[in-house]
Amino acid sequence: MSHISKIELEVKDLFVLKAACQRLGLCFLQGKKEFRWYGKSARCDHAIRVPGAEYEIGVQSLNGKYELQCDYYDPNIGKAIGANGGLLKQAYAVEKTRAEARRKGYTVIEKKLEDRILVHVRM
Repeated sequence: MSHISKIELEVKDLFVLKAACQRLGLCFLQGKKEFRWYGKSARCDHAIRVPGAEYEIGVQSLNGKYELQCDYYDPNIGKAIGANGGLLKQAYAVEKTRAEARRKGYTVIEKKLEDRILVHVRM
């Protein structure tokens, strides 16, 4: 049976979320008010389209933060964002680090390894 799952990721910055989506080849749909899941749709403030997936990821504003919800029944969701959203969490962390470093005038050097990403921040 299919159901909506919450992705355990604290999102405070939509700009960073958009950059993380772009990094993973996902399409951020600003202002889309419903997202698709198993034969249904649910309310949201924004949505994320996953190429090749029938379902979408919902982005819902909640107390100054954003909650992400999806239905992993569509296997393309898990392939795109990783188990429990792990790839999306990693992409968000890298993009957040890059944004904060740039804001402070630091240089960011990124190196992608087989199973992780190394981010070096220099003054």
